[in-house]
Amino acid sequence: MQYALFLGCVIPNRYPGIELAMRNVAPTLGIELKDMEGASCCPAPGVFKSFHQPTWLALAARNLIIAETLGTNIVTLCNGCYGSLKEANEILKMDSSKRDEVNKILRDLNKEFKGAIDVKHFVEVVYSEIGTEKLRGLVKKPLNLNVAIQYGCHLLKPTKYRKVESTERPKFLDELVEVLGSRSVPYRDKMMCCGAGGGVKASNPDVSLDMAKEKLENMRDAGAECIVSPCAFCHLQFDRGQVDIRNKLGVDFNIPVLHYVQFLGLALGFAPDKLGLYSNAIPVDSVLKKLEAPIVA
Repeated sequence: MQYALFLGCVIPNRYPGIELAMRNVAPTLGIELKDMEGASCCPAPGVFKSFHQPTWLALAARNLIIAETLGTNIVTLCNGCYGSLKEANEILKMDSSKRDEVNKILRDLNKEFKGAIDVKHFVEVVYSEIGTEKLRGLVKKPLNLNVAIQYGCHLLKPTKYRKVESTERPKFLDELVEVLGSRSVPYRDKMMCCGAGGGVKASNPDVSLDMAKEKLENMRDAGAECIVSPCAFCHLQFDRGQVDIRNKLGVDFNIPVLHYVQFLGLALGFAPDKLGLYSNAIPVDSVLKKLEAPIVA
């Protein structure tokens, strides 16, 4: 399997450890990654798309064209990047007038959107193209943990562009966590937004922090020992957000946050420093102590 790796903004600038984890884990899964040289912001759907759709589509199309040139589909590690690129890709494929408008803009760059590739999220690839049974056979280190799963909004909605079994009660990420030996704990308002998306974190930081605090309270009350999300922005919200909540509100949750590719990497036997886990704001020591078998890679 070959994929063009779209990193987006948050991972290179805030959590390069997630990229490190992906580059180490991908070969074990039989995934060959191609670098998207010159890629820009996706761009963020909650900002660009809300103000001027042609600009959003043109910027997204430029990124999509990079993958088209590489001749392979895109894989992302961020729900926002996934949502923006996937929706733009589908809109431009289906709407010839918008495609012509975007290609007119891109003509100055000698680029043309052709609609030759698809956009997939990493967990979508793992679930649909690798499968839980094959994944089970790759596990070297069962993760005996109670996990609070954060799906994130853009992974599931809008339903017009998402092919999942249920956007209200999804199970695929729960399955991908539990096949690694963990338990996905049910908690109140599990499907609620983390509070970061749609420009809320930047424009209304107090509201954003309050939403994160409510979710963290529910996760803690359910007995979660860590949080696992497939989204870099949700990861940022819960990891760095816990530090902000501690400093501003005096509440200390201390729940480690792992991106799914990092969590998977632990189960595959990779050492924490190969997965970028020591760059998290909330230490992962409590998670590592729970692991039973010695790390072999």
